[in-house]
Order: sequence, then C-alpha cells, then structure tokens
Amino acid sequence: MKSRLLTSSLWAGLLILLTCSLGSATHAQTLNLPHYTVTDLGTLGGTYSYGYGINNAGVVSGGAATATQTGGIAETAFLWNVDHRLNLGTLGGTACPNCSSEAGGPNESGESALISETANSDPNNEDFCAFGTHRQCLGATWKNGTLTALPTLPGGNNDQAYWLNNRGQVVGFSENGIQDSTCVTPYQVLRFEPVIWGPNGEIQKELSPLPGDTVAFAFGINDWGEAVGTSGLCSNTSLPPGGPSGAHAVLWENDGTVVDVGNLGGRPINVATGINNRGEVVGNSSLPDGSGQPFIWTRATGIQPLGKFAGAVANVAPCCHTINDKGEVVGFSIDGTTGSVRAIVWLNKTPIDLNTLIPKASPWYLLQALSLNDAGQIVGFGTINGNVHAFLATPIEERDR
Repeated sequence: MKSRLLTSSLWAGLLILLTCSLGSATHAQTLNLPHYTVTDLGTLGGTYSYGYGINNAGVVSGGAATATQTGGIAETAFLWNVDHRLNLGTLGGTACPNCSSEAGGPNESGESALISETANSDPNNEDFCAFGTHRQCLGATWKNGTLTALPTLPGGNNDQAYWLNNRGQVVGFSENGIQDSTCVTPYQVLRFEPVIWGPNGEIQKELSPLPGDTVAFAFGINDWGEAVGTSGLCSNTSLPPGGPSGAHAVLWENDGTVVDVGNLGGRPINVATGINNRGEVVGNSSLPDGSGQPFIWTRATGIQPLGKFAGAVANVAPCCHTINDKGEVVGFSIDGTTGSVRAIVWLNKTPIDLNTLIPKASPWYLLQALSLNDAGQIVGFGTINGNVHAFLATPIEERDR
C-alpha cells in the first residue's frame, strides 16, 4: 500500500510546500535518548507489509501483501504477536480473492478495527476505500476469530472504521445518503459523518460536524470515548485514506459535543489525527503561508506546534494512534533537499530521526512511524533488503545496552 491507512504519502503531497524554520536535531542528539531494537514483522506471503497500530501488550495490526497481491496498494489485514502473523481476511471472502483490507488498533483484548472491500461494485462508482477498484468499502471489526461488517448510516453505501478503544467502541465515519455535487474527493457522491459503533457493532453515536459544516470524519478515540478528526464542507474536505484534509481540526467530547481545537493560522489542512487518555490531541494544521505543521492541543494550553525536523520540507503526525499517554508522538518528515522520508519520534516536542536511535549496523531504514504504545514501542514501515516491510521498534533497557 502507500501507507494508506495513515495516508502518509498523500499527507506529504498536501504538505510539500512547507518552508521550515529549522529545528535543531543536532541539539536533540545531546539529550538522554532511548535506543531501539527493530523486529521485521514479515508479510503474508508477498513482498511488502505496513504496521499501523500497536496495543500495550505489543500486539501489532497492519496490512500485508499475500502471494497474489502486487503493486504496493493491494493488501490484507493482519495481526502480529511475537512472530505469529494472523491473516484477518477481507469482507470479500472467496467471492473476491483480490479484495483488500487493512487493520487498525488493536485494543487490549486483541480486537481490531478494519477497512475492507466487499465483492460488490459501488452503485455510484465511488472509490471509498481508495484501492482503485471502485468496490464497496465497509468498516469491520475482528474479534474472537470473526470478521464482522459494521452498518452504515441510513442511505449510505460505504463506511470506514479506523480505531477502537479498550471499551470496544469503534470510531470511523459513514456516508449518510445525502447527495452533494461539490465533493472534492474523486468519485464521491454522498456526504459523510463520523460514527461511533458500540462493542456489539451497533451505531452508538452519530457525531455532527461543526455548525455550518456539512461533512466530517473521525480518526482516533480514547478510552473515555473522546474522538478526533476534521469538519468542513464536502467541497473542502478530502476523505481518507486517499488524502485527508479539512477546514477544522475537531474533538468530539464523550457526550457528542463537537469542539474546534483551532489551527496554526491557515487553511485547508486542519485535521486532528490522534488522542490519548489524557485528552491530548495531535494532528496537522496549515500555517498562514499555506504550509503545514504538526500540532499538539490540550485544554490547558490550546493548540501549539510540534518541533520541526532540521532540513525538512514536511513534518507529519499521521492517523491514528500517534500519541501515547506519556505525550510521545511519532510520524515522519520529508527532506527539503533530497525528498527522502524518515521516521520521526517527538520527545518533549523535539523531533528525532528514529534511524539515529537504532544500531548503526542495522539493515533497516525506517521510513514512517505510525503508532506507539505506552511502553514506547513504535510500529511503522521501512526498507530492509530492498523490500518495504512493517517494523516494530522496541526501546532497549539501559541495562541491556
């Protein structure tokens, strides 16, 4: 895939105009920094894989190529735990051997939220999953060995599920059946709204856009039921996973109240991508010159920029669980001279190249960090032996160095 669940390559495209006032990565190297071992999470028989989520027990979710999937976009959802990879399948079943899926989460029970194609063509020729196949796209949950589709809002044909909390609540968004000819996402016909599904798969809450807006989508949810995402018009809100953007980064309180968390002075990229159990929100926002910058928001301080990596033309805190309860943040940056991408971890708001924190003789180059847990374990994807593979980076205890 192209880091689709976390839409990283397209975030890069949206943020590529960033002109940085450079932060000091060199200074960061003088801090007492963690170091990491890197584990290859393998594939499902194909050549590539991507790590999207991790729980506090170290169980990883992601998407990987099977032996028949090629091209970097097609993938199948998996869970990984200590060298055991579990193929979660797709909603297409045997009727659609080429259908794709990808997994987010998992929660502490090992349940996972998924995006999956079905064997059906979309009746409006939409490409809601952005796999390029124009099949119906549905959110799903995997629990107790069973993959179950999540219902759409009335009138909708498609929905997506991105994350779930330890209470079993799943967050994502669904079409609502209202046609809108102004939608900026290619092929999109219908409007969409955030949804929280309950542990039994029922629609628990339909979350509203900000007053005056017509659409919204949600990415992350914490254990208190607080969710984050973006709100806007269909004409200025671009759907994930094909390239998420929106006018307003927002937080939905656990009673459904929507809060604009503000911006860094510009438009149109204002998207909240993750929230921890302390209520700290991370995301990406536009500066007045139209360039983009990751941010962190709290109720006490409001919105503040995260540090910029030295020499970067873009810095991104992607979806969906990229901030842990310690306030550590992960993502990636793009070099302004070479265009190279590197995985980043923000420690005390200072961006550090994750590649400088792994053994110098490592065969890995870590491209994008996409999720982390409270122990500081980080998952994402990088290159090893010429292939793109999911990785798990685990902090090394001081006594083990």
